[in-house]
Amino acid sequence: MKKEYINSGNKDTRSGFGAGLYEAASRNQEIIALCADLAGSLKMEKFAEAWPERFIQCGIAEANMIGVAAGAALTGKIPFAGSFAEFITGRVYDQIRQEVAYGNTNVKIAASHAGITLGEDGATHQTMEDIALMRVLPNMTVINPCDYNQTKAATIAAAEYDGPVYLRFGRPSVPNFTPEDQTFEIGKALKLVEGSDVTIFATGHLVWEALQAATELEKEGISAEVIDIHTIKPLDTEAVIASVARTGAAVSAEEHLIAGGLGELIAGTLSRNNPAPLEIVAVDDKFGQSGSPAELMKAYGLDAAHIIEAAKRAIGRKNR
Repeated sequence: MKKEYINSGNKDTRSGFGAGLYEAASRNQEIIALCADLAGSLKMEKFAEAWPERFIQCGIAEANMIGVAAGAALTGKIPFAGSFAEFITGRVYDQIRQEVAYGNTNVKIAASHAGITLGEDGATHQTMEDIALMRVLPNMTVINPCDYNQTKAATIAAAEYDGPVYLRFGRPSVPNFTPEDQTFEIGKALKLVEGSDVTIFATGHLVWEALQAATELEKEGISAEVIDIHTIKPLDTEAVIASVARTGAAVSAEEHLIAGGLGELIAGTLSRNNPAPLEIVAVDDKFGQSGSPAELMKAYGLDAAHIIEAAKRAIGRKNR
């Protein structure tokens, strides 16, 4: 019998970050928070109220904020530098590369409002290339949790991890279905559903969609395994290889461009170790646009229906 996951109530993942940051900071006084004039958007207010001496408002100057964070890290602090994912990657890439990744500096980059589900703010504020930018940097760990509970746990784990971390989360309220008391292990994929016909590797908001797809596929007699890839880098290659060795076909699903995303990582891993049919559910070389999160996810093919179609295509390509 397939394990069922119940939505305990929609919550936004950025609030999970805020809760995790507060809990981690209550345990470790070396944690500080920096913000580019978006404390409310990143749910940092509780931290700022509790420890004003540990909160630095850097204003709309993201490049400077990364420099301040790197300097603080070199003194032994554990800085979380937060802004919208679009503004804290592309606008500041040189600073992240030179001051954080190159020096293996213990800076945590908190990237909110990631992906297309930023919604009505449109293409200038949305980012679907940030994972690609961050994962190619040596020393950078890239985490993309799926719901409120997992984002909270991931934030605490990032605080305890020694090294640069890019922590990606979103704006909208989404299903909250992972355990409240979960242990988050960086670099360890989670098998949510066991299956035998196809593996669905999903990350971020697409994990819930993958679970819905697996439920519908089961009604058609198709057994889909669902694996939550919350850590993009380092990728749990052992889990990827082992799962596809059992199922013989795979789908990847992500709120990101195909280029440089999870799908290409899975493809590279399989081609080197266990070649198998793979279908990628992601955005193909397009920018975003304004619209509600639900409208945009459907328009860009990032939903359960498209995962189902991809799974059937992957299964159909077996043994050709």
